[in-house]
Amino acid sequence: MIAFVRHGQTELNRGGRLQGRIDAPLSALGARQAAALARGYASAPVTRVLSSPLQRAHATATAIAASHGLSVEVDDRLIELDYGEWDGLALTDVPAADWISWRNDVEFAPPGGERLGDVAARVASFCADVLTDDLVIAVSHVSPIKAAVCAALRVDQRSTWWMQLDVASVTRIGRRPDGSAYLVTFNDASLVKSVGN
Repeated sequence: MIAFVRHGQTELNRGGRLQGRIDAPLSALGARQAAALARGYASAPVTRVLSSPLQRAHATATAIAASHGLSVEVDDRLIELDYGEWDGLALTDVPAADWISWRNDVEFAPPGGERLGDVAARVASFCADVLTDDLVIAVSHVSPIKAAVCAALRVDQRSTWWMQLDVASVTRIGRRPDGSAYLVTFNDASLVKSVGN
């Protein structure tokens, strides 16, 4: 099973900005969320902890891995979608016509950025390599986690636009005996409820 963990909060998340490849650190709340996730998984039979190379994900993964005496394995396939020239923009600053194009076409890419189809392909590769019956933690970002959900549900990647995925939430993908993936839980933020917002 892969427990996909979305990293803890950053100031850009809090401000409603596209973060993409901006390598922002966790906010004070994000650090508390990472610690709460570590406590929540401390007694779980975690065998590996993998992370996006971006520091907000790596810091979250490091907290979880430390409670198991594990090292964090960086996997570039877990990195956030590249928003290109839109990195750092408030969501309301993206032109309305571009939002419409993006929501309707998985081949659309922000200027200088990445297509949803590209994210889906790299996440599918990650899941094919990592999904077993062991419990693996994969700390990533909103777009890759949603791509994994779409793959498990066998739905079009445009379905990501109708999913809400909170920071520091957990989404679990399981493995059936035939090797196929299925969705176990989605957007579970119960481990971080105690730290507030």
